[in-house]
Amino acid sequence: MHLTLVAALRRGVRDRRVLHSGLGKYTTDFDNLPERFLAKRVTKVEWKSPGEARFTPRMRAYGPRKHSLTRPWTWNYAMEVNHLDQTPLPIVEPIREEDWMWFRGDMVEVLRGPDKGKFGIIKYIVQERNWVLVEGLNLVYESRGASGDFPGVSSASEAPLLVTTDVRLVDPSTEQGAEVEWRFTEEGDRVRVAVRSGTEVPVPSAALETVDYKAAGDYVEDKEKDTLARHVEAVTYEPSLATFEMDVMRSMGLREDREPVRSYWY
Repeated sequence: MHLTLVAALRRGVRDRRVLHSGLGKYTTDFDNLPERFLAKRVTKVEWKSPGEARFTPRMRAYGPRKHSLTRPWTWNYAMEVNHLDQTPLPIVEPIREEDWMWFRGDMVEVLRGPDKGKFGIIKYIVQERNWVLVEGLNLVYESRGASGDFPGVSSASEAPLLVTTDVRLVDPSTEQGAEVEWRFTEEGDRVRVAVRSGTEVPVPSAALETVDYKAAGDYVEDKEKDTLARHVEAVTYEPSLATFEMDVMRSMGLREDREPVRSYWY
């Protein structure tokens, strides 16, 4: 994680396009934040060389080593860092991003815990830990504000489930949990297919939702507040070696035929 970021900073690269937060795509997609912003928020700098020409640009930086249900770029995560550092480093089974097949809105069957055998919908993903939260299932209860005879207020929240062992996707043809894998159709599309029945398990529309829109195609630009896409893409300035006077003459259609007198500087 953060190898691209650290390598770029060590080489002194100033092109921000190479910076990457190291976070999973399905952890960050709902918040719809620029990758450059995420990389800046989650990266912590231990030390860096002085910004002078005689020093080689070097920096030691690291990203979040441990993950919880709190997003790493938020203020609440910064308050949890000290607590997380006291916990042992978790062992996570690596899943390639292209092999990830659990999305928000998917119907899954719970395989472990008090809600074993029940079905629910995925509402939250922490890709770095292979975690999903299933709406209304695998709840943990916490009481707050207890004092004297007052028992306090109890609140329930979903606890994370591992996608590798605790849940499995539901086959839409049988409405039962099934083994699912990625396959290619005759048209070359990559789809999820239930192994036993051969039924396609479509990716739910909820997986494409963000805090800004339900679907990217339905987003409408606000002409009063948003910068229009055609303005962003338009080239407003083309750099050249011409002086200001030369640019003025070019815009007025004037052409300079005189040759300047040579001068020498010693």
